[in-house]
Amino acid sequence: MMKPVIEELLNRIWMIIGAVSIRIKIMGIVIIGTLLLSVTLALQMRASVTNLMEQQLESRGVSITRDLAARATDDILVNDLFALRQLLLETRTNNPDVIYAFVIDPKGNILAHTFGEGFPYGLANVNPVAGDQHHQTFLYSDGQDMVWDIAVPIFNGRAGTARVGLTGSVITRNVLMLTSQVLLTTVVALAIGLIAAALLVYVISRPISELVTATRSVATGDFTPRIRSWANDEIGELSEAFNAMTAELARSDEIRSEREDLRRQLLEGVISTQENERRRISRELHDSTAQNLTSLIVGLKNMDTICDSPIIHAQAQDLRNITGRVLDDVHNIAFQLHPTALDDLGLPAAIERLVHEWQKRHQISADSVVHLGDQRLPENIETALYRIIQEALTNVAKHADAHNVSVLVERRENEVVAVVEDDGKGMQPTNLSRGRLGVAGMRERAELLGGKMTIESTPGAGMSLFFQIPIPQLEGGNLENPNPAGG
Repeated sequence: MMKPVIEELLNRIWMIIGAVSIRIKIMGIVIIGTLLLSVTLALQMRASVTNLMEQQLESRGVSITRDLAARATDDILVNDLFALRQLLLETRTNNPDVIYAFVIDPKGNILAHTFGEGFPYGLANVNPVAGDQHHQTFLYSDGQDMVWDIAVPIFNGRAGTARVGLTGSVITRNVLMLTSQVLLTTVVALAIGLIAAALLVYVISRPISELVTATRSVATGDFTPRIRSWANDEIGELSEAFNAMTAELARSDEIRSEREDLRRQLLEGVISTQENERRRISRELHDSTAQNLTSLIVGLKNMDTICDSPIIHAQAQDLRNITGRVLDDVHNIAFQLHPTALDDLGLPAAIERLVHEWQKRHQISADSVVHLGDQRLPENIETALYRIIQEALTNVAKHADAHNVSVLVERRENEVVAVVEDDGKGMQPTNLSRGRLGVAGMRERAELLGGKMTIESTPGAGMSLFFQIPIPQLEGGNLENPNPAGG
């Protein structure tokens, strides 16, 4: 049960650490490393110096106490307590770290001491020493510092015991001074380490930052950035590899752009040739075939008028009806190939007639709204919009199973927007775009003019096609290659 919790905690910690920038990581490593080294060194030095000074203090205290014991022997033997007390005071005066000194007889009675206000209760019994011992040390705290109480037998204990107490304040002061010096050294070392770390961070992070900036530029399609090689290390190799990659991407993009331009030019040429051919065939059908059929109808009518035979009269009437239907078909074909209204009257009239003829043919309610202003659009844009709307209506008739269709064409500042909406069965836009040549053709026509197509559709809720095509502008603000107002 604890293992998943620990793993989750470690993962969170790792995520937090991973989110920190490399600059902070390096600076943190330097700071933590310096502090750990300094603290470890300070603790070791403090322990070593404290131990050494305690040993020295104890050795010095033993030396002072043995000297006191040797000098006090004669005064004890002659029972000169005044001289003995003077000796104790002299010992304390000559040794600043001695806080007290006293002598007791073999029975534990105090012979002399340096306490001015009375001898502390129980102090005489805390550090007993045998006569055959060199000395005895007892360590205790007086509430402020540690005290080393050293007892030395006088004349093998037969004359009593000399006791001296030494304060550890010297050790405390020296340790504090050493600690302050170590802390000062730590601060200096930390400052030097931070300066070195900042230099290291600059050396490491500068090329990485340039790599990040250049990578973002490459992601937007700009393959011109190149990274300077700061050193011949791994980052330098990475910079060289990145430069080689961007150079190769630039060459590939140039080749792709050339191919795309060639494809665009070819497609524009094909569409232009196709439209010219449609226009030619449409005019041929309108000017030649339709007129010949009209002449045929007139001839059949004249023949029917001058002929009295009922049989010939009926046959002539049938031929006139057939020829009339053929003439209507020729007119429809000519209109589908290229409406003359588009050249003569402009895009609004052509779209209005297109929608009207489509509604009549397919028995589907349709309406159109066109707001293009007084100035006509360039010829290629008018043709593209007409073909796009024509293809969209054809798709609605074939696939949508709709009851109502709306067409909107509107000019907005420097672009023209076309919308075709229906209330049919709809479908997913991804499925609509997959494998549909009509949709691909509409999108391609829009993209050839720098525009785009957007599909909004939900199964059972109809479909909307949005087309946005920019209108090219000249320096004077006029349209590029505008059509004349009339035909």
